[in-house]
Amino acid sequence: MIDALAKQIDQAAYKHTAIEQLTKQQSFTEQQAYQIQAASIQNRYNRGEHLIGLKLGFTSRAKMKQMGVHDMIWGRLTNTMLFEEGDTLAFHQFIHPRAEPEICFLIKQKIDRQLNLLEAKQYIEAIAPAIEIIDSRFKNFKFSLEDVIADNCSSAGVIVGKWHKPTIDFSNLGMALSINQKPVQLGSSAAILGNPLRSFTAATRLAHQYGETIEAGHIILAGAATPAVYIQPNQYISAEVEQLGSVGIKVVD
Repeated sequence: MIDALAKQIDQAAYKHTAIEQLTKQQSFTEQQAYQIQAASIQNRYNRGEHLIGLKLGFTSRAKMKQMGVHDMIWGRLTNTMLFEEGDTLAFHQFIHPRAEPEICFLIKQKIDRQLNLLEAKQYIEAIAPAIEIIDSRFKNFKFSLEDVIADNCSSAGVIVGKWHKPTIDFSNLGMALSINQKPVQLGSSAAILGNPLRSFTAATRLAHQYGETIEAGHIILAGAATPAVYIQPNQYISAEVEQLGSVGIKVVD
């Protein structure tokens, strides 16, 4: 079951084609959903991709309550998901993409255990503004908790801005997502579990729990500070974070 469902998810992402929810075909547990995710990502590794980091989802209490869960979810980021500022984002390589403003951490040294808040900053080399592109592989962006975990938490792309030393207080920074220079979502880094550093430590806990090592040079996306916004061709998507600057990318056909 695991490999068959993983192949469906992998091919939907690879061919940019939406599929029916997996849970409508076969019921499975949250633990099995992570097994499906891992097997699906293994298909990417087999094609030559490699792991560059992790992302967190459901990092707001409101979203957890909405989904009826008590914990965050996490997914893997691979090198083909990473875009540089100045690149273009080809809309046809996605299904129904959305953008979210985020804070991104660059890892200084290997992490193979759960970290606490007091020691977390010792493992952070730098922080940067970022945009995450999410793109559910399910029709109409509809899914259950198990579906979205299996689907690598809808991970599809990440654009990272200029790196800064993590010496500032980033617990409550103003954040904005803009389309064609017009703000469409406003928020604060405090919306990310009250402090993005809590999201970072949660990532170390979840990675350790599921046997994934976070390596030096990896990145961690702390989670969205605002609701996601659908994007379209011929748009310039940008995110601005107070004291950290902005990052943007052009969407083309």
